[in-house]
Amino acid sequence: MAQVSDHGGGVRSIEVPIPDNPLGFTLVYVLDTDRGPVLIDTGWDDPSSWDALAEGLAACGTSAGDIHGVVITHHHPDHHGLSAKVREASGAWVAMHAADISVVRRTRATGPERWYAYMADKLVASGAPEEHVAPLRAARDRRRGPAGTGTDSRRRLPGLSPALPDREIVPGELLDLAGRRLRAIWTPGHTPGHVCLHLEERHPARLPGHGRLFSGDHLLPRITPHVGLYEDPDDAGEVADPLGDYLDSLERIGRLGPAEVLPAHLHAFTDAPSRVRELLDHHESRLTGLLTLLGTPLTAWQLAERMEWNRPWQQIPYGSRNIAVSEAEAHLRRLVKLGRAEAVPGSDPVTYAAV
Repeated sequence: MAQVSDHGGGVRSIEVPIPDNPLGFTLVYVLDTDRGPVLIDTGWDDPSSWDALAEGLAACGTSAGDIHGVVITHHHPDHHGLSAKVREASGAWVAMHAADISVVRRTRATGPERWYAYMADKLVASGAPEEHVAPLRAARDRRRGPAGTGTDSRRRLPGLSPALPDREIVPGELLDLAGRRLRAIWTPGHTPGHVCLHLEERHPARLPGHGRLFSGDHLLPRITPHVGLYEDPDDAGEVADPLGDYLDSLERIGRLGPAEVLPAHLHAFTDAPSRVRELLDHHESRLTGLLTLLGTPLTAWQLAERMEWNRPWQQIPYGSRNIAVSEAEAHLRRLVKLGRAEAVPGSDPVTYAAV
């Protein structure tokens, strides 16, 4: 049976499983409104996840067909994956920040072979060894094979056909939810359009602080959200600073001081300012440690190999290594922007050194 928790004040959460993922589940929140229930995120697009969501909604006294609207914190498939099914069942609107709507639109329009080619090129530029890049080249070439393989490949890859949202979340504004005060706060970093959602209502248990915060993946207990590069195969020039975006966003949330944080993973918690400070200190410590590593010029791949992860580099799975390299690159960009590191002129692939 689906695990459902009642957080009081017309807010409940449902644990929707993420298949084969150490996070285990996404917490999908059910927010009662005067026009019917609204979901905050929907969970992974998988039959077992859909069944868990349906069971959880039934335990809440409702169903997918009764959903009035869906508010998505960010475009990742463990949050946005089931939005299309919920909309098909109910006719619900789906809302997302414009920056992540752009990602969804681009993803829907870009064939998998383009993503494979883009990822291969990025990894080569990062200094990845050929044996790591070769599977991506092979997958790209298979996508150019016989007719019919495209649909099958797209079905196997999560998140390549996400629902296109039909409403835009505008930062700073209250969402159109009858009888509730839910304000959007733009918190880029984990994705370019990530939003937290501030429920500007007194905490049902009268905890001290300012309302409750649906924090998505921005602010989590015990774990640090992944902050990598904002991927865009069509981006030829702009150099974003996702880690800088994330740190700035964290400070805004710390100043907000919500009474309770309702994250998308793990469990609810209090004292958001302390958790924000822990994360700010963690990233500052990590940046300082990377500068020590960059006493010798390193590529992004070499830096990722030497960074501290939750397991030795040799034990990190293939896909997770790609994520780790993206995170290393985000930290490099931050160091370069701060003037604490620089690219070594003439290096190919590019190496970076502390200044």
